Amino acid sequence: MSQSRIFFLTALAVLVVATPLLADEQFDQPVILTSAGQSVDVKLAGVLLTRLGIEHTVVTEATSADLEGFKTLLMVPGYSSKGLGAAGVSREDEMARVEELLAGSAEAGVKVLVLHLGGKARRGVQSDDFNAKAAAGADLAIVVAQGDEDGFFTDVCKKNEVPLEIVDLMADTMKPLGVAIAK
Repeated sequence: MSQSRIFFLTALAVLVVATPLLADEQFDQPVILTSAGQSVDVKLAGVLLTRLGIEHTVVTEATSADLEGFKTLLMVPGYSSKGLGAAGVSREDEMARVEELLAGSAEAGVKVLVLHLGGKARRGVQSDDFNAKAAAGADLAIVVAQGDEDGFFTDVCKKNEVPLEIVDLMADTMKPLGVAIAK
């Protein structure tokens, strides 16, 4: 076998291995953006989508009734007592809304992309119920590495056969988001 052929095959193998799981998951616009736990991270996700030129509408307390006309649900999990207080909802009400929304998206054929931006600050006893529920119902999860230092998202996604993309920093989420969501 020639050296150029060996080089080509090696480069191809590296490309295939290095290609993120996103290659198999494509999400269409328009996107409805919502929270799962009412953290401020949903606003950060909106900024990222705007910078990427992705058509989206933010509905922080979205229900399945809000899904009409949307092709992708982008859910940003993370508990915030301030956010829940500002929304005037209890933790239990918020969890029921998230469960209803995920069930409604499955029924409506709206794909779910989960984006966990909050790292360690959006993990722990209060947040992990929302994180687990969102990730388990996703078609793809993109997670900042600090949020998965203990393998939490890795385990949830593996158990539920959800592709997972882990990035180092919040700014690094722009690349997989831009690849995943069709323009």
